[in-house]
Amino acid sequence: MGCRIRPAPEPGHRPRVIATGRSEMHVMVATDGAMKPEKTAPLVARLAGEDGQVTILTVVEIPRRLLTEMRAVFNDPAAEKERELNAEFRRTQAENPEPTHWIGDDAVVQRYKAQRTEEATGPMRKALEDLGVHPTVEVRESEDAAKAILAAITELNADVLAIGTKGLGRFEGLLGSISTKVARLAPCSVLLVR
Repeated sequence: MGCRIRPAPEPGHRPRVIATGRSEMHVMVATDGAMKPEKTAPLVARLAGEDGQVTILTVVEIPRRLLTEMRAVFNDPAAEKERELNAEFRRTQAENPEPTHWIGDDAVVQRYKAQRTEEATGPMRKALEDLGVHPTVEVRESEDAAKAILAAITELNADVLAIGTKGLGRFEGLLGSISTKVARLAPCSVLLVR
């Protein structure tokens, strides 16, 4: 038995990998807005291929119980009225996912979610669209980002997850632990992006 020795490539030569066949990979990008779109988008576009699907996922963490619990602690008489208003709001807005001009907490939460979603996903969406990829945007509300990401991978049947290793602002460092947990438990391959 022998082995073939190939000469070293010339300086500046980069090996090319050419995929053949039809690619229908579903690539999910989980971001809080900290991922650099100029680095991530080309990788994601190549992974997805021409026939693939790309979903940009963000998780908005909103501790909804906090306001209600604070009102209950202080025996705020508005707590009962708040429950009634929010129940009425949910009933009347069931078919309207983005309410406007409502004084209840749910309206404020919806506006906040929409703003955070655009901040977190907008730059990545634009970078992918500039490369000819038309991603869908998925937003989940959860107090446990890792759990929400793992659930989305399963529900949306993602083949690969791209996730950053650093978060933004007060979540800096936290996203590292989220990406570590997701990488360990994900039912698909995970691409950690620096």
